[in-house]
Amino acid sequence: MERDEYESLLRTLVGIAVHQDTINDDLRTCVQELRGFTVQQVAINQDLKDIAAGLAVTQARIEALLARMIAQGDNGQEA
Repeated sequence: MERDEYESLLRTLVGIAVHQDTINDDLRTCVQELRGFTVQQVAINQDLKDIAAGLAVTQARIEALLARMIAQGDNGQEA
């Protein structure tokens, strides 16, 4: 292999290595952002579970009130 070919190959390999370092840095940043997003998503999911539980209690109370209202007679007295 000629010296010029060797130096050209070496420059190409160094360029590839530098580019790979950039890609690796970008991937590390992306992973960090995804970890943060995952933490936020877990908190959001828990909030939604809490809201759903509260809505279930509210729905049960509304159903109980409706049942009492439907059970009343035409004049507002319970049947």
